[in-house]
Amino acid sequence: MNKVTLYSRSIRTRKTGADAQAAASAAPPPKARAALAGFFRRHERALWITVCALLAAALYFGRPLLAAPPKELTQDDIDAAVMHSLETKTPPSVYAKAFETIRPSVVRVRNMHYDQDEDGDREQGSGTGVVIVDNGTILTNLHVVVGSKRLTVEFFDGLVSEARVIGLQPEHDLAVIKAVTLPDDLAPATLRSTNDLAPGDHVVAVGFPFGIGPSATAGIISGLKREYRSREGKRILTNLIQFDAAANPGNSGGPLVTADGEVVGIVTGILNPTPQNVFIGIGFAVPIENAAAAAGLSPF
Repeated sequence: MNKVTLYSRSIRTRKTGADAQAAASAAPPPKARAALAGFFRRHERALWITVCALLAAALYFGRPLLAAPPKELTQDDIDAAVMHSLETKTPPSVYAKAFETIRPSVVRVRNMHYDQDEDGDREQGSGTGVVIVDNGTILTNLHVVVGSKRLTVEFFDGLVSEARVIGLQPEHDLAVIKAVTLPDDLAPATLRSTNDLAPGDHVVAVGFPFGIGPSATAGIISGLKREYRSREGKRILTNLIQFDAAANPGNSGGPLVTADGEVVGIVTGILNPTPQNVFIGIGFAVPIENAAAAAGLSPF
């Protein structure tokens, strides 16, 4: 029976003696091939893990190179982002920002008097002050400190210090006092000229009404260059800022600030024809130009 001849699809060429010798020398010896095969069998799992890890690292670190370039932002994109933020997040009010700006500079001023019956000091009056120089120089009202035997001030961080009067300006009901002990991070207030103030501008009054505070009340400037006569009729103050932010006993000497937290006046009185001595809608502040002059400063 004849046998069918089988043909391989590969085409083999006859090797010369030199080629056969070179191929034989290039091929690894049988023992080396066996050792290599044994190595791969023993470490097959570790090798596969290594290969997979290398592929994963290549994909991870190479992805940015293959990614499409970022889209260039347009004005429409920016406007849309701003509108989204305004619609989803409520910004703080201008009054809250003003209060937080001025709060570290506001102090409570206490007029102490020795009481023999209690064998110790007692408070005979209190008000507010505002730090205008980082050496502890504070503006307040003359009627807050008048007749004092001992003054103390309490800073925003709770530190209580003795204070002494270093300047008076009776015609504007102003006093300048200086604290003996200061906080480490005392921040003086920023003073602003009243030249550009106008009725309707937002203002915030900060102080210790009835000893409670620091408290903030907000309103607007109601008028400029007003006159005010004290309840006792002993003095007339002129060139005052009229405002409608609530002020009560204890607010005296405190700052009247703009929406930016900058001081434009020192609260000095409230108009009240009733015997209750509480706020009915009209308060007065000494312009900061006069107050700064009382401290020997000329910022404008």
